[in-house]
Amino acid sequence: MSARLSRRRFLGLAGGAGVLLAAGMITPRLLRADSPGTGELLRSKVPLPEPFRVPLPVPPVLRPHRTDGADHYTITQRAATAEILPGIRTPIWGYNGIFPGPTIESRRDRTVVVRHRNELPVPTVVHLHGGHTPAEHDGYPTDLLMPVSGWNGGHGGHDMYDAKANITYGSRDYVFPLRQRAATLWYHDHRMDFTGPAVYRGLAGFHLVRDEEENALGLPSGERELPLMIGDRAFDEHGAFAYPALDPLLRSIPGVEPGYVEGVFGDVILVNGAPWPVHEVAAARYRLRLLNGSNARRYDLALDPPPPGGGGFVQIGSDQGLLGAPRVHDHIPLAPAERYDVIVDFGRYPTGTEVTVLNRLGTGSTAQVMRFVVTRKARDDSRIPAKLSDLAPLSREQATVTRDFAFTAGQVHGRTGWVIGGEPFAPDRMDARPRLGDTEIWRFVADVHHPVHLHLVGFHILSRGSGPPNPFDGGLKDTVDLSPGEAVEVIARFEDYRGRFVFHCHNAEHEDMAMMANFEVV
Repeated sequence: MSARLSRRRFLGLAGGAGVLLAAGMITPRLLRADSPGTGELLRSKVPLPEPFRVPLPVPPVLRPHRTDGADHYTITQRAATAEILPGIRTPIWGYNGIFPGPTIESRRDRTVVVRHRNELPVPTVVHLHGGHTPAEHDGYPTDLLMPVSGWNGGHGGHDMYDAKANITYGSRDYVFPLRQRAATLWYHDHRMDFTGPAVYRGLAGFHLVRDEEENALGLPSGERELPLMIGDRAFDEHGAFAYPALDPLLRSIPGVEPGYVEGVFGDVILVNGAPWPVHEVAAARYRLRLLNGSNARRYDLALDPPPPGGGGFVQIGSDQGLLGAPRVHDHIPLAPAERYDVIVDFGRYPTGTEVTVLNRLGTGSTAQVMRFVVTRKARDDSRIPAKLSDLAPLSREQATVTRDFAFTAGQVHGRTGWVIGGEPFAPDRMDARPRLGDTEIWRFVADVHHPVHLHLVGFHILSRGSGPPNPFDGGLKDTVDLSPGEAVEVIARFEDYRGRFVFHCHNAEHEDMAMMANFEVV
């Protein structure tokens, strides 16, 4: 869309939800702002386990195999099986053969080099989500890492030729300078047209960045710091992940069966790869790094029972690190790819209390997420300072350009899909060229639910509709949740790295069906 679009015209586009209704693509149920997202439920064909029986797993922390001027890691992408549902073996694709993949913990401004070896039967791409990363290591969707066994399936699902693609074979080094604040990042597959099914099969893991500013705060740490990747899945009659891919081999035909074009919801809620797990805690503060790793499902998390006096979640961070000051919430909305860094004080509950994490957007099996059991009293030396970080937001006056983008349904290569500004993704089309060092305002409008993610930059949310940001919009973000018919403005500074990057909807089915666009920092 033109960067010259008036604000009045832009806000008028927020009525674009009618486009989908007129096309007969979706039902009004999916247009509600309080729905679990834009998608369709896929039901499991095996008996589901009772909730709160499986212990919460915590992904192992990967150690570098070499440390010099950088920290060097090796990860092998390979097929494996895992016991996700009790007594059933589920085939997965995993980083080091596990789901979620191993956690990498890094230091701010210290370079990390991760060598990925692809032993899967298809090409892959690794994106460090939230990473401030040079273009050649950011995981551009056509920069394929080919399998060690070879590949003859072309460059992409629509066999788009990309003359700029950086193709490697067998293994590849991804270099992350990490010139950024402490934050909860995650890494996942980003292959063009096939991100959704690859992540659904298990290709996702945490990457935590730490720094001295955060370490000095006295926040809960050690066993009282829990990364929690929340995702939904469905299982077929054999216990495998059920996913309605048009091409189950993920070789050539992108997309999903027509009934799931809006997105895929599962009926099993997993946390760190376990169904509705349970975790014993002390009567003390715990830091929960919440990540929505679902393809399409949104969550609204609440504690049952709430602690006396309410305010069960104290938010200390957002996608890109610490807030300026804590914010107290009774619930936490979580769109695909969003992260919330929160503290829950289990010392506010009597010993023996069972605290269930509810999903207020779920029904039936998706209405609960996990459970904590307060089992013992304990000393707690942690604290939540009134000031967390010096976080100076960007102002409108600093922006040199304003750009407008509409996220809507559209035609993609003769099929129903999803587009930005009326255009499906194409590697050779550039939708924005911000100048290095410049600050810009980007305005998004959505027809249905679209969690919009920008690579390279963090941004501040300036407005929603004609009003201010909501109470959950604080801090530096890289993903913003748009509700049906909603318009949002964000402001970002494009610094440090030139090159080609993408922005896209993080409903993975929308992304795979072309809701992605390029920008080039020049």
